[in-house]
Amino acid sequence: MTKFGELIGSNIPTLIDFHKDWEGENNNLHSILRDVAAALGDRAKVVKIDITKNETLASALRIKGNPTFIIYKDGEMKWRQTGHQDANTLISLVQQYV
Repeated sequence: MTKFGELIGSNIPTLIDFHKDWEGENNNLHSILRDVAAALGDRAKVVKIDITKNETLASALRIKGNPTFIIYKDGEMKWRQTGHQDANTLISLVQQYV
């Protein structure tokens, strides 16, 4: 949890994708997140966290759906949504906190 606190405590927005790796399904999501990261550059961080490998964290944050996206800035949750999002939507949302 200490590393998670450091991750979300940044003064630049951090978009986190909480997901479960399902065979084949994540290829599209991987490319969407790559596009988001490329568009935002060093103005934001994009991080993926596998909820099956981080069950304690997922439980603490009450992550129920796959995927769940959360934006943090300065240790504070700014936005949260469960379900697939397109790259442009995610880019626009993160830019609100840059």
